[in-house]
Amino acid sequence: MKRLFDLTASSVGLAVASPILIGTAIIVKKKLGSPVLFKQTRPGLYGEPFELYKFRTMTDEKDENGALLPDEKRLTDTGKFIRKYSLDELPQLFNVVKGDISLVGPRPLLMEYLELYDERQMRRHEVKPGITGWAQVNGRNAISWEEKFELDVWYVENQSFVLDLQILYMTLVKVLKSEGINQEGESTVKYFTGNEARKL
Repeated sequence: MKRLFDLTASSVGLAVASPILIGTAIIVKKKLGSPVLFKQTRPGLYGEPFELYKFRTMTDEKDENGALLPDEKRLTDTGKFIRKYSLDELPQLFNVVKGDISLVGPRPLLMEYLELYDERQMRRHEVKPGITGWAQVNGRNAISWEEKFELDVWYVENQSFVLDLQILYMTLVKVLKSEGINQEGESTVKYFTGNEARKL
């Protein structure tokens, strides 16, 4: 039932949001250049890799040595606006249609984080990742990694269709209020090193 709901809702969502998708793509192309889409390999169900789609929100500016500048230097006002209203997440509806992810589930993070999780945190990969999840509606990027992972595991242990509907509703409210986008003192999400996790 969850897959049927994902496929139906994401297909309808793509149709309804098509003007927003096209408009955002034009803005990204004009303000940030090509490519319009940011693609990155992320871990899916059981850690299997897939290509995640997002709208680009940062430039490719580099220093004199050819290394990318820090995120806060490359995140433009346009990128901040796109992130504020979660417009960068809309292309992930294509991932849902493909079956890579679900509408609701733990957020797909970086591949290199897999080796940093402890046994309990690794349970977040027992379900498909999602565009939104229990951690996103309970703090999003404003809470610590450990808190996020614990919320993810709670979802795995308590998932249900009713809970998914509740999370989708709460997500809409959070997006409209633009809550929890960044960690305090950070322009983007602080990198997970696993140091704190190993102390648990």
